[in-house]
Amino acid sequence: MQFHDREQAGRELAARLRIEQEKGMLPDPLVLALPRGGVTVAREVASALGAPLDVLVVRKIGVPYEEELGVGAIVGDDEPLYDQRSLDQLGLGDAELAPVVEREREELRRRERLYREGRPAPEVRGRTVIVVDDGLATGSTARAALRFVRRRRPGRLVLAVPVGSPQTADRLRAEADEVLCPHRPSDFMAVGAFYEEFEQLTDDDVLRALHTAAER
Repeated sequence: MQFHDREQAGRELAARLRIEQEKGMLPDPLVLALPRGGVTVAREVASALGAPLDVLVVRKIGVPYEEELGVGAIVGDDEPLYDQRSLDQLGLGDAELAPVVEREREELRRRERLYREGRPAPEVRGRTVIVVDDGLATGSTARAALRFVRRRRPGRLVLAVPVGSPQTADRLRAEADEVLCPHRPSDFMAVGAFYEEFEQLTDDDVLRALHTAAER
């Protein structure tokens, strides 16, 4: 299975969620995208559900000498959420990761200021919150996002991604009321492998998506 692009993936995900909505399972929905990649997918979901779209900025914490290798994530002002097994395997601790955390925290705040444009974060208490990304690999950012939202007491918490690692999706069932991941290939290696077009999105792309959703 390969999607043409994030828009197609978002439409397929939205169709699954619409069925749940029609059954009354998603009352008062709020869609929170994990930027940047999740925003395009989430825009399709929010449009189909008639729900507001916003962002939840999460930053991956990578290994100092190999930043793409994630060992944790941060969101808001929370302490970093690490994969302790990965830290143990790599022999890493707080001292080695402190500069990475500081840098990622600065980038997180920059993006929050830019994307929010002075708006307060949306109220999630009692609502159905649907956290959306373009795929699920290690799950470090999704886990951090779900725990952040859960502490704010949503009525129902859903993680929705078009494709992901079966093992990761199963593990995250403990973090959400529902994990909707329609495609869980046994040979999963990387999210981008399941998209024909998987270009990196920019801050402008995120802002356009948010503005389009706000104008509906």
